[in-house]
Amino acid sequence: MDIFDTINGLRMRPESSERAREIGLMGYVQWLDSLPGSAPYEEEAICAYLAAMDLERSEPAVAVFCNLLRASLQRPLSPLDLGALAPRRRGGSRARRGGT
Repeated sequence: MDIFDTINGLRMRPESSERAREIGLMGYVQWLDSLPGSAPYEEEAICAYLAAMDLERSEPAVAVFCNLLRASLQRPLSPLDLGALAPRRRGGSRARRGGT
């Protein structure tokens, strides 16, 4: 999977800022997992940011992804907040049936 597949996966209209954060976080982890073990992180992160930056203002999940990339390149290095959001119900079969 390349960076463009990851970015396309982030291009959606989440219903809330929490969901945008969750999707952006998942995109970052997916991108990170797709890097070869010998790849220079800083170079790859800059390339990923350059590929995504045009969508940062219009796509909330892409903005989260870009923020994570920028934060990962800051000096001195500090841990990123990659904690997932608390699980929540999204309606399940009741929502698919129209709430009846």
